[in-house]
Amino acid sequence: MEKFLFIIREDLVRLGTLSEDERYDAIKEMDLWVKTLVAKGNYVGGDALRIKGSYVSKDRVVSDGPFIEAKEGISGFMFMQARDLSDAVSLAQTCTLVKRGDMAIEVRPMMDVKDIRELGDEPRRAGG
Repeated sequence: MEKFLFIIREDLVRLGTLSEDERYDAIKEMDLWVKTLVAKGNYVGGDALRIKGSYVSKDRVVSDGPFIEAKEGISGFMFMQARDLSDAVSLAQTCTLVKRGDMAIEVRPMMDVKDIRELGDEPRRAGG
């Protein structure tokens, strides 16, 4: 099995306008989907992100969300296991919130870089 990061993208402005009940309903719907991934052995971990945060770049720090100039932002992340990228994409497509168009999931294969705490002072190598 390969490792993947699912980056959950949503309209952060729209999320900010939802009532507590509407947010809770979306969380319950997402939870049902995650439970199916747990049962299949694909889900490793993840969490939702609060709307507010800070965006740090070389020239500026922007706070008070939604802080990204684009309408869409990252609202959560998931660590997943799948046979390959195609399998991971197929898993993402089963999310009802994706099917309805309320969110998008960016599927990114993880490089499996050696734990940085074990690198020491030796020259850095990716993978293996």
